[in-house]
Amino acid sequence: MDRSQGLALLYEFTESESLRKHAYAVEKAMRDYAKKFNEDEELWGLIGLIHDFDYEKYPEEHPMKGADILAERGVSESIRRIILGHADFSGVPRDTLAAKTLFAVDELCGFIVAVTLVRPTRSVSEVQVKSVKKKMKDKRFAAKVNRDEILQGAEQLGIDFDEHVSFVIQSLSGVAEEIGLNP
Repeated sequence: MDRSQGLALLYEFTESESLRKHAYAVEKAMRDYAKKFNEDEELWGLIGLIHDFDYEKYPEEHPMKGADILAERGVSESIRRIILGHADFSGVPRDTLAAKTLFAVDELCGFIVAVTLVRPTRSVSEVQVKSVKKKMKDKRFAAKVNRDEILQGAEQLGIDFDEHVSFVIQSLSGVAEEIGLNP
C-alpha cells in the first residue's frame, strides 16, 4: 500500500474532517521520527495516515476491525500489528520502534492540536512545551485525551518528555495549514 492507496482508504472510511486532520498530523510526526531514526519515511508515514481509518465506522471494534480490513486488502501483518499496538486494550505488544513511535505520537498530536486551537493566533509554532505541560494538568481540558498514554509513549520511546513534545510541535508546524492551524 502506498500513500495514495492509504488516502483512498482513509477517505473511504472516514468522513469526519477532524479525524482526517488527525491522520495527517500523526502521519507527519511518524515521517519526521522515521527520518530521525533513519527508518522508512514512506512506510512510517503510511502507518500514521491509516492508524485510525476504521475508528469512525467501527468505534467499538477499533482497531481490530481495521486490522481485519487491512488483512483483506493484503497489508502485511507487521503493519497491522503496529496499528493494533497503538491501542493498549488490543493486547498487542509494542515491540518495534515504529509501534512505540505510533503510540507515542498519537495522543500527543491530538493534544497539541487542542492546545493550539485555544490560542488566539492558532499558531502551532507558538506553542511551547510548558504550555502543553500546563494544559495536561487541567483534566477538564481535552478531557478525552489520555495523559497517562502521552507520558507512557515518551517513556517507551526512550525520549525525554520535553524533547518529545518539542519534536512533535515542530513536526506539526510542517503541516499546520493542512490540519487547520496557522504555521
